[in-house]
Amino acid sequence: MKLSTRNQLPGTVVSVVLGEAMAVVKIKLDGSEQVITSSITRDAAVDLALAEGSPVVALVKSTEVTIGVE
Repeated sequence: MKLSTRNQLPGTVVSVVLGEAMAVVKIKLDGSEQVITSSITRDAAVDLALAEGSPVVALVKSTEVTIGVE
């Protein structure tokens, strides 16, 4: 499958927490100790059969990134 999304980050699922409607998925990026978090629907997590150790690609498409400091 080809995608127009240019920010494609391969990684491994380190945790999946299923809620009533949503799921929180933590992904450790390949070649790094960095972990990113994604909130997706519970149905999507189940359909994708996401579980700890699943290889995935995080696709990031955003028009804005906000950074704040105090």
